[in-house]
Amino acid sequence: MVYNYFTVPMLQTGTTLLLFLATTALSAQSQFTSLTNGRDLSNWETYGGQAPYSLSGDTVTGTAVVNTPNTFLCTERPYSDFVLTLEFNDDAPLNSGVMARGQWRQDGDIRRIYGYQVEIDPSARGYTGGIYDEARRGWIYPLHYNDGARQLYRQGEWNEMRVEAIGDNLRTYINGKAAANLVDSVDASGLICLQVHAIKEDLAGKQVRWRNIQLLDNATEADRMQAVQAPVENMMVNDLTEAERRQGWRLLFDGSSTQGWRGAKLDEFPASGWEVADGELRVLPGNGGESTNGGDIVTKDNFSNFELVFEFKPAEGANSGVKYFVDPDLNKGQGSAIGLEYQILDDERHPDAKLGVMGNRTMASLYDLIPAAVMDVPGRGKEYKIGQWNRGRIVSRDGHVEHWLNGYKVVEYDRLSPMFQALVNYSKYRDWENFGRFPQGPILLQDHGDAVAFRTIKIREL
Repeated sequence: MVYNYFTVPMLQTGTTLLLFLATTALSAQSQFTSLTNGRDLSNWETYGGQAPYSLSGDTVTGTAVVNTPNTFLCTERPYSDFVLTLEFNDDAPLNSGVMARGQWRQDGDIRRIYGYQVEIDPSARGYTGGIYDEARRGWIYPLHYNDGARQLYRQGEWNEMRVEAIGDNLRTYINGKAAANLVDSVDASGLICLQVHAIKEDLAGKQVRWRNIQLLDNATEADRMQAVQAPVENMMVNDLTEAERRQGWRLLFDGSSTQGWRGAKLDEFPASGWEVADGELRVLPGNGGESTNGGDIVTKDNFSNFELVFEFKPAEGANSGVKYFVDPDLNKGQGSAIGLEYQILDDERHPDAKLGVMGNRTMASLYDLIPAAVMDVPGRGKEYKIGQWNRGRIVSRDGHVEHWLNGYKVVEYDRLSPMFQALVNYSKYRDWENFGRFPQGPILLQDHGDAVAFRTIKIREL
């Protein structure tokens, strides 16, 4: 028996726990086999760009070249349930990754790889071990969800990676400690690939190396590492895992009814303007006016310290929002109920994006107060898709509030601070007493006269 210690981040608390764990040998350790043959790369195939790969002993080396897209060296066949272990060493700041259940499609002359990618990230962001949905949904497990894991990567050294893809659960470990813990059912099997990232000229010749690439095929739950797990991120639609239930998560929308919701200015759910269909809660298109069709809807429960997760699919040109710390009694007249708003907007097509100040009415902004911008990756723009599903997250704790969009933190502020009050004083909300400072309030989905669908709306109180 081997004893390891794990420094485990407590999500949204900023604190850590030092835990000691007894780890037993895996039941199927002897069944691991090498994915390299020791001679050549004839049992691998290249997809995407033209970056070269070579094999020396059991070490695969990929070399970055300019003027070519991401290049992937992939196994000759797909795998379903498996445990993959390897060591990697890359030349900073070259980005790389390992595809787990990778997919491919023909894109012109290029066979493009997409799907689950376990990140290798030597930058200050520190997302090594996080899960990126390559060429599809973007970040689905950024390591800000497990902040302590951002320190696991050792710059300039050989690092250990372990990937467990078993059923709907994809778990990653870096240097023996948990990094990501994703539940998702999009891809049940696929290729294992090694990535050389597309580069600019100053990175030409940089290399990334992998060695001792071992695979346990047809893995089961008994083959998992017995370790303290990273916080779970569940991408299943309208679903909660047992781990989420233990953490206090509950669904605000069950996928089939309007239970727990009412009209913001009604005692019951609106008779028209909204529908539940195909596991979605939809606000139907109207005349584009604010709360003029079915009207806004709010939860029957109030919340103060919480973490809210939701998926939303806006139609082309749509305007909507998710509000919190709402006081439905503040505005009994025309228009929307009053509260802090996570803006949902087609920035390219809706005129509201050009109003306000410095973009503070654009997608994922704190509406009319703070513009959304990717905070942890300088120079990176917001990523969202109109007509497709996007993931929003709002975290509120003791006045501190965050907005997240598709895996990136885009807004952060203190709603109880003098700075926030100064912003309110110069906004459209300046005449509403105590705006944004209510101790609690319901969650609101806005009817702004445009078609928007919601699903997987879940919350836990902190």
